[in-house]
Amino acid sequence: MELAPTTPHPAAFYDGGLPGGRPRPDLRAKVMLERVERSSGGLARESFRMLRRIAYNDEEYGEILVPADLDTFDTDFASVPGLLTWLVPKTGAHLPAALIHDGLVGGRDYVATRYPPDADPIDRVAADLVFRRAMRDSYIPLIRRWLVWSAVTLGTIRHGSESWSRARHLRYQVAALGTLLCVAGLGIIATLDLFDVVAWLPWMGADRGFVTELAGGLAGAIVVPLLLGLTWGRFAIAGAMTGVALAVLLHVTALVIVASLVFTLALSGTA
Repeated sequence: MELAPTTPHPAAFYDGGLPGGRPRPDLRAKVMLERVERSSGGLARESFRMLRRIAYNDEEYGEILVPADLDTFDTDFASVPGLLTWLVPKTGAHLPAALIHDGLVGGRDYVATRYPPDADPIDRVAADLVFRRAMRDSYIPLIRRWLVWSAVTLGTIRHGSESWSRARHLRYQVAALGTLLCVAGLGIIATLDLFDVVAWLPWMGADRGFVTELAGGLAGAIVVPLLLGLTWGRFAIAGAMTGVALAVLLHVTALVIVASLVFTLALSGTA
């Protein structure tokens, strides 16, 4: 598993050309997007069309071209759940990697040239791993790319993978939802404990100084999600990182959610 520092390979990205043409490994990848606006539920929905393919030479699956069809492919960079986009933005230095990922999971709009059409082994879980390797090759720092991968793993757990049984999918969903609810609930209690409204958490204690309780709360915000992450099975690292990020930044996340709801309601009222 790619936990130790690894060497980026920026040349893994190159110009994918146009459908019917040949990729150009000798040319750098060109991200050429056209903004498209569609109406959805009475609100304008922004998405983007690619005007030229991107090619990525993955170390496991070989050459991947996105999209398969320039005329039908569009993306709103929705791989990252909205809850975490303030922490893990949808665009940035990882944009080429994100476009590859969107092609892999968004209707399977890609060409894996090593395999016959529709016969490659890239399911949604594998697509997330390709995304993480592609971020490495985009010089995304280790911690940040694992945070982004953890965020898109939440999306995978929500939507499922074609290789999962219904029981396995449900188990992952219960583990993820349980972790998020538990971390959020403990975070609220810890806040009340910090201001001596309650004294329910043993790692914060009662009648301790503010700094001591704050340190205890921070320790709990790290240790508890690490333990809960174990319930995610093969996605334990994603569970731990998501839980720690949510626990440590719970109040900021809550403010972002409230602000988003207010903004959405305001837009609905003016529509």
